Amino acid sequence: MKTAERRTATGRGVPAGRTAARDTAREKTAPAGGSATRPGGREPRKDGGDVTEPRDEGAAFRHRSLWVEEPASRYRMADPVRTAAVRAVLIVSVTLIQAMVAFFCTLAESWLAFPMVLSSVLSTVVATWSVLDVWVTRQVWKQRHGVVSTPSSTARALRRERRRAHRQQGRAERERARQERRGAREGFSRS
Repeated sequence: MKTAERRTATGRGVPAGRTAARDTAREKTAPAGGSATRPGGREPRKDGGDVTEPRDEGAAFRHRSLWVEEPASRYRMADPVRTAAVRAVLIVSVTLIQAMVAFFCTLAESWLAFPMVLSSVLSTVVATWSVLDVWVTRQVWKQRHGVVSTPSSTARALRRERRRAHRQQGRAERERARQERRGAREGFSRS
């Protein structure tokens, strides 16, 4: 049998040997109780070809994506807290680099060792302050924006002011609508 005849004999333009290998692979991956269905929801025919249904155009794109979007387990940090955290990371990294340089200068008995040790001590104080600043900024943000519900929380007063302003705005809109209706009624009574 020639190659062209073999391809037409299988019905799909693929040599018969490859079709047989594909069919055995399909049988191995088929579910135990059900039939082997293809991604488009079509069932294979007994002779290995497809059922003569119109091809589903979207079936080619129903493959598994590279990543799956999942909801974040933690919320994003507030902007001031994130700024303080980035600042703290930069300061701590510079402090560690300075400490490492001071250590190697001391090992090499360089004249630069003493100034580097002094600057490392100073940087350690600044790095400690910056890490504490992250914590303080986070606590202040929570206090101001309603995460902590203590009597001294300023968030409670802010919410109270917002509710009061919202109520006043609602009253003003209702009064305006009432006056428009009253003006419309008077316009009808005059005619």
